[in-house]
Amino acid sequence: MRVKCVICDKIESIENESFLAKRLRNRPIHTYTCQTCHDRITERTKERLATGKFRINKPEQNEDDW
Repeated sequence: MRVKCVICDKIESIENESFLAKRLRNRPIHTYTCQTCHDRITERTKERLATGKFRINKPEQNEDDW
C-alpha cells in the first residue's frame, strides 16, 4: 500500500496486511506520518514538556458506582 505523509508529502510503501494499513483503510480520520516527522514531533513535544509550561489536557475520568 502506498501512503503519503501529511506533513512532508513523502510517499512510502507499507505492507498491505499490516495493522497500520488496515487502520488507514478502515478509518479515514487516521493520518500517516513518516518516521522522521514522527520522531521530530516526539522530540519537540518532550522539549516542551521539560519546560513546565506545556500541559497535555487529558479528559477527567469519573468513576461510576455501577
